[in-house]
Amino acid sequence: MRRIPDRDEQHLLCARDAQGVYADTAAAKIVPPDDPPPHYHGHRERLRSRFREAGTAALADYELLELLLFRSIPLKDTKPIAKALIAKFGSFAEVLAAPRQRLEEVKGVKPATSTELKLIHAAASRMTRDQARERDVLSSWNAVLKYCHTKLAFEDKEQFAIIFLDKRNQVIADEIQQTGTVDHTPVYPREVVKRALELSATAIILVHNHPSGDPTPSRADITMTQQIVEIAKPLGILVHDHIIVGKNGHASLKELRLI
Repeated sequence: MRRIPDRDEQHLLCARDAQGVYADTAAAKIVPPDDPPPHYHGHRERLRSRFREAGTAALADYELLELLLFRSIPLKDTKPIAKALIAKFGSFAEVLAAPRQRLEEVKGVKPATSTELKLIHAAASRMTRDQARERDVLSSWNAVLKYCHTKLAFEDKEQFAIIFLDKRNQVIADEIQQTGTVDHTPVYPREVVKRALELSATAIILVHNHPSGDPTPSRADITMTQQIVEIAKPLGILVHDHIIVGKNGHASLKELRLI
């Protein structure tokens, strides 16, 4: 015969059950079904497949950006983030060139993501730089222009750079000499020539950007370039060109016959 617990035992059992010691065994055996995978999982694989099969030509700018975001944002739909970045900065290239702080203004972009995007931009710049350095600069002028555009076209402040060349017209160094404001960079012609002498350069290419996007040289750009030419020439340093880059293209003072 089953013994009925006395009053004290019943009270103890109730107290222990309230603490979860005696759970409903039937309920404990119920295992909730697995949640379905997030909708973007299939989308990610479809996007990767399109890239593998057809390359970048098959992808819109925001879709290519999505692919890059997958690495740093593994558990979230990246399409809205990619579209927000394009909307804010204007293009794929401008997203990669944007400063980290401004990238992080977009909802969903954390430091890990902004760092990843800046790393990709640095890799692209390094690749175009190395292509420009592989041979005589004058025989690979398109590579030089591509490098200058990748490096400076989408910067939000004016930067003045110099590419230093040896007697074979191969790159010794390329340096940012000055960083200015959105519409002006102070350049000191004697400092430009002094640095060329320090590096034993026999020729230089001047480069700067116009954040407005319009690469048309200003009167100040022309005057400054002519001053550098005048100081450099007696010292055996040739100014091959002054290239101005903007979002909408580039201008060459040599092609414009301004030097």
